[in-house]
Amino acid sequence: MSLATITVPERLLLGSGPSPVPQRILDALALPTIGHLDPAFGALMDDVAAGLRATFRTTNAVAIPVSGTGSAGMEAMVANLVRPGDRVICGVHGLFGERMADELARHGATVVRVEAEWGRAIPLTALLAAAEEPFAAMFVVHAETSTGVAQPLDGLADACRAHDALLLVDCVTSLGGHPLDLDAAGVDAAFSGTQKCLNAPPGLAPFTVGERAIARIEDGRVPSWYFDLSLVLGYWLKKPDAARAYHHTAPINLIYALAEALAIVHEEGLEARWARHAVAHEALRDALGVLGLERLAPEGEQLHSLLAVRLPDGVEDAAVRVPLLTEDGIEISGGLGPLAGKIWRIGVMGEGARVEPQERLVRALGSRLGGDTAGAVAALHAGWAA
Repeated sequence: MSLATITVPERLLLGSGPSPVPQRILDALALPTIGHLDPAFGALMDDVAAGLRATFRTTNAVAIPVSGTGSAGMEAMVANLVRPGDRVICGVHGLFGERMADELARHGATVVRVEAEWGRAIPLTALLAAAEEPFAAMFVVHAETSTGVAQPLDGLADACRAHDALLLVDCVTSLGGHPLDLDAAGVDAAFSGTQKCLNAPPGLAPFTVGERAIARIEDGRVPSWYFDLSLVLGYWLKKPDAARAYHHTAPINLIYALAEALAIVHEEGLEARWARHAVAHEALRDALGVLGLERLAPEGEQLHSLLAVRLPDGVEDAAVRVPLLTEDGIEISGGLGPLAGKIWRIGVMGEGARVEPQERLVRALGSRLGGDTAGAVAALHAGWAA
């Protein structure tokens, strides 16, 4: 069926992802497709790798987009860095910690779960206590998309290095929107997704590994052919006077889009972008508070790029969220797991972290909830002006 016969609706994407895609990124997607071994594309690959290093705040030689969504980045991390029998500490305080615990178990790791209530960060003392015994790796979700919580990383790298263990991080919803400096935090490997704060379409997983992690890959025991970095890097890391090795056909046009997204981040400046997301988060929190929607994460544990709010008593999730999408054209996300039907998850990502889309959302929710819409809008603008 041709798209000419289908109506694709216009949506304001303010859910947990994907996020709004700017026109210049859509234009990049529409550039002519060239071959994945074309020298012109190879030059673009090098630019993308440099842009990812800058955005991850790392000097790692390996900073590439894995061909696949953020979950492919998770699979690549575990397939390359975890071996059967490894003792791996896994922080679990939401759905994506649960997913990693499952992924680790499927690869034969001995999983040591360190848990916290959904909607709270994991106490660092609990993670450090689990690290007193020898272990191979520690995994934490820096940006828990299911709850809108940011996990502190302080001291984790030192605990890992004391046992020659790796620090592994999921930063799918924080990269480019919430303060994150991988080298300063001592992170050995991290993965993200293009469809969150970078505002590119889904389908690529920004991924980086440092030298300590690479040393664990080079033993030739990676169980996945597709995600084996010792093979993939022959394509992405071209050696002088040698051709790029063919591994797979990269998603050419998605990489065009990522290149443009990284250019947008560079133009704004990473720290300025982090500051804008912080302002946008607090302004929207204040506005929605007027409508009776209170943030789930306590002060100091909030993820700037995603605002999870509790539904007021008497408000049914689908009764508001469905017409908000189908009639108002605005997408927000519902809760997951134990929070299903109890919270809404609202993206504050990239182009969604601006006053215009936020005002549209506040007005629509104010109308549907029967609240003080004018007061909520005033609180939003006051937050942006502060």
